Amino acid sequence: MRRERFGMSAGASRLPASERASDGGSRYRLRDLFTPLDTLLASGGDPRLTLDPNDRVNTYGCAASPEPELWNFASATASTISQMAYDRAALAREELMHKCLFDEVEIAFDARCEDMREELRGHLALSSRIDVVFSPSGTDSQLHALFVARAVLGAAPVTIVVGADQTGSGTPHTARGHHFSTMTAGGVAVRKHGAVTGLAGDSIAVPLIDMAAGIAMRTNADAAVLHAVETSLAQGRRVLLQIMDSSKLGWRAPSEACLDEIARRWPRKVQIVVDACQARLGRRRLRAYLDRGYMVLITGSKFFGGPAFSGALLLPKGLSRSIDRIGGIAPGIFDYAGRCDWPMAWTTLRSRFERRPNFGQWLRWEAALAEIGSYYAVPGAFRARALAELAAGIDSMIALSPSLRAVPTAIEKSGADDEEFAQTTIFPFTLLRDGKPVSIAETSAVHRALARDMAEEISGSAADRQVAAQRCLVGQPVRLERQDGAPQAVLRLCVGARLVTEAWSPDAMQAERNVQHVLDRIAHVLVKIELLLDRGAVAAVPAKSAFEV
Repeated sequence: MRRERFGMSAGASRLPASERASDGGSRYRLRDLFTPLDTLLASGGDPRLTLDPNDRVNTYGCAASPEPELWNFASATASTISQMAYDRAALAREELMHKCLFDEVEIAFDARCEDMREELRGHLALSSRIDVVFSPSGTDSQLHALFVARAVLGAAPVTIVVGADQTGSGTPHTARGHHFSTMTAGGVAVRKHGAVTGLAGDSIAVPLIDMAAGIAMRTNADAAVLHAVETSLAQGRRVLLQIMDSSKLGWRAPSEACLDEIARRWPRKVQIVVDACQARLGRRRLRAYLDRGYMVLITGSKFFGGPAFSGALLLPKGLSRSIDRIGGIAPGIFDYAGRCDWPMAWTTLRSRFERRPNFGQWLRWEAALAEIGSYYAVPGAFRARALAELAAGIDSMIALSPSLRAVPTAIEKSGADDEEFAQTTIFPFTLLRDGKPVSIAETSAVHRALARDMAEEISGSAADRQVAAQRCLVGQPVRLERQDGAPQAVLRLCVGARLVTEAWSPDAMQAERNVQHVLDRIAHVLVKIELLLDRGAVAAVPAKSAFEV
């Protein structure tokens, strides 16, 4: 294994904190702050964040610097960084450099991370009793949640993953305590799919999609969850239940009634963690989860539109007390966290970890916090109205398109806790030609072509070529397996926080025009899809994997 990033020598994470050198490493990390901002923003993550040497975009098709000319409706996957967020990251770096004139890098960095925890709690209207564990991605946070669950439950749990067919591709590995990539965000080479030392265990997948019903949510999801929990507990095992809110297709499961039954039948035997990495849930619902003692996984890079990756694990106070008293630590967790990731109040646990600033993770969270703050600065009434108008408009346009077939929403989200997220914000659809689904390969090619200027490949009028020239991102294709037929793929139009933020104006008429302007752009995207399918232009797009990773 190599540990060159952040100036670490081989095996450094295995040493007690008191034995690790700080002076030379501190100077090295201070030099890292002078790295070009784009390079820093793309650092400190796993290989999915690496920029392609030719087109300078990551696996999600996003550059490290703003691209205002690129229309972004891909927030279920990833978003390009906005100019506002980019400027916030640049300013944050300057401020940290200034503080480092008076303090060691690690001390100044640690203090800033603690301030960011308070800022995030403020934006999400959370109590100061809620602890925040930062990470490079939602996938890393899943490993943190497993680490916490082992401490709380006093044993290695079996992880039951609800919506295993609609979560990140790394989840089947992290649920079992296995490495999900060949390289950690800290720059440690690992064996993908191999066990994370001290965290390995078992997992059970509970899929949600019923392909026999035409891409619909299975009707017996609650029963499947209860059966998995009951069977595992009967075997003498403790359970970490990972529930979904919301999935790649915008679904939530299991139901609240199911969760109530679990709490009644098996108190203190099941630890629940909510996969809310999409961040498409109301703040009231988020607080309700935490009040019930659930852990919550979130990111600043999905709905909120911060740059990929920025993960966090939210913990109610009762759990955090158990963590700081933990005795033995799974050695493998040292490869997935540094001291600054853990809250300052966890003094005992933090003392076991390296001072290892991850500048990329920090700057991406700075950018995400700018987006989150801007979104919640918009009046709640406008947020709700804008999401409702966008949802109605997108539903109507997809229904009218002969080449698109909508995937229905799984449930009606209309509770008071949902707030503006009673509205749909992810709109999945399949592509059709002559009424039949197009192949996965062509769906993937359409996704790639949308992000390219296709004016040269589209024959037709000047208006058609103008439509084809516009570059736009939609959510990456999600592959759906079928038991009795060829697999299908769906694309997704996504409404994110930035669309609402940029549409807001204190002038009601101007705000309404801004919302209509967003809908005009979405119509433009759908027309481009129609042109690409009709003219067969996607054959000219270079082949490259575009599936959600």
